[in-house]
Amino acid sequence: MTKVRTAVFPVAGLGTRFLPATKATPKEMLPVVDKPLIQYAVEEAADAGIETFVFVTGRGKTAIEDHFDMNYELESVLKERGDDRKLNSVTDFRPNSGEIVYVRQVRPEGLGHAVWCARHAIGDDSFAVILADDLLLPSGLALRSMIEEHERTGANVVLVQDVDPADTGKYGIVTPGGATDTATVVSDIVEKPSPEDAPSTLGVIGRYVFHRSMMDELASTGRGTGDEIQLTDAMAASLSSRPLHAVTNPGRRYDCGTKLGMLEATVTVALERDDLVDDATTVIRQALEAGTDRRQT
Repeated sequence: MTKVRTAVFPVAGLGTRFLPATKATPKEMLPVVDKPLIQYAVEEAADAGIETFVFVTGRGKTAIEDHFDMNYELESVLKERGDDRKLNSVTDFRPNSGEIVYVRQVRPEGLGHAVWCARHAIGDDSFAVILADDLLLPSGLALRSMIEEHERTGANVVLVQDVDPADTGKYGIVTPGGATDTATVVSDIVEKPSPEDAPSTLGVIGRYVFHRSMMDELASTGRGTGDEIQLTDAMAASLSSRPLHAVTNPGRRYDCGTKLGMLEATVTVALERDDLVDDATTVIRQALEAGTDRRQT
């Protein structure tokens, strides 16, 4: 079994939930405090041992490429000022030359199609898929567990957490078929079932680790929910040839694909930072008091 050293980041989506902010700015560049979502995702991958970062981009996503490139003027000014803290903040996260690959998804045809677009960059290696909408903390903890599970067993691996039964229509839902010491063995998986049809409340969240053969499954996967090529459908088809294991998220997940999730992530991260916690606590307390006063009047 090959080591997992490559991660695919599907970042071609339109981000319509955050309009008008995402009309000209990729949703992956929206900040949680002072760091864009995509940077959290790349740092997480690096913390889990990933060495090659494949971005599946689309029209209007050049800001992502610029973010992971050098900005000679900015870096020169910060260096001249002796502002090492800010200089490090724009250089420390940047992968080295040759470690980033950009692939174009010409038409938005679903998550499965986006992953398939990276097939030539993957080659014959196993790979991870990271959806930047899901911010996971502590950084790298969940992905590292998934990679270890794949390298130990050869199974495809998804990350799951227990979701509200009313929300099963927002997730791929797995059918548990047994368990090992480290994972749930999946006997089936279905995309966005209604609550009455859901086989469980174990929802797949935005982390996957696949054997290279998943690309072959995606190549033959037809259109499913939403008339798109669904990654979930390819995973279901792969069950006949390779096991699928579900690792339960060992940390915290913030659904930054929603406005409330983004707000929750921003508040939580601010309160965990030594340079912000005191002022953030004061601001939040004042906002709560003002909100109470408005409701009472």
